[in-house]
Amino acid sequence: MISALQHFVFCPRQCALIHIEQVWAESGLTAEGRIMHERVHEAGNESRGSIRISRGLPLRSSRLGLVGIADMVEFHRVGGNAWQPYPVEYKRGKPKPDHSDMVQLCAQALCLEEMLSVSIFDGAMFYGRTRRRFDVVFDEDLRRRTEKTVADTRQLLLSRVTPPPEYSRRCESCSIKAECMPKKIGRRISVSTYVKKMILDEP
Repeated sequence: MISALQHFVFCPRQCALIHIEQVWAESGLTAEGRIMHERVHEAGNESRGSIRISRGLPLRSSRLGLVGIADMVEFHRVGGNAWQPYPVEYKRGKPKPDHSDMVQLCAQALCLEEMLSVSIFDGAMFYGRTRRRFDVVFDEDLRRRTEKTVADTRQLLLSRVTPPPEYSRRCESCSIKAECMPKKIGRRISVSTYVKKMILDEP
């Protein structure tokens, strides 16, 4: 799923808990995000002059092995019967300090390029807290970052191994913090470390 890429960039352990162990917990924040996406998808398709809007558009890439759903794709008329896709992803909060949202949006663009045999140069993130769009340019750096994230995420999911927790400030905003228990589990020592300690402590 394209959404797994965003989870992976934010935290590989979160990605594994959600997509390998099927752990999920609805919170007030995730409920707000879910409702926002549902409202966008339910609005349906429409036309506004030289722009056609498609909501809840299924996506796939055989080359990258990705599937997902675009919140909204604007198709801008660029002359004659030619239309330029412009993906727009909706998020409940505000812009993040990492590249997780941009990677997710770029993955959508890569899927659209393969599906429609076109080149897509940019798209936008819409954040509910700021109530405005932020343009995202799909340059070579972001494309390489996105394809590497796809490969790294696939490797993690195929390994079927959930990484150990590494507590940081971002854990406080994680919807599955209670299930992850980053502080409690992160303090546990490994079995080998425990055995070595016991041997060294022997008289």
